[in-house]
Amino acid sequence: MRSVNIHEAKTHLSRLVEQAARGEPFIIAKAGRPLVKVVPIDPADVKATGRIGFLDGEIAVPEDFDSMGREEIERLFERGE
Repeated sequence: MRSVNIHEAKTHLSRLVEQAARGEPFIIAKAGRPLVKVVPIDPADVKATGRIGFLDGEIAVPEDFDSMGREEIERLFERGE
């Protein structure tokens, strides 16, 4: 497995990541000492979070969310703070 130093990894990160994604993992080393291994992820492990409704059931929005804190905000603006 290929080993690259941190400077080289920073300089060529895009190319190295593309290669790792194609199944060519590599190790990043500092002063010749291996620190991390970069490997491709299994697509089955990736959760789809870019779709509408992905937080359905995870959060609750209060009915008065559009007026929460209104009185305090108005008071602060009226006092000029």
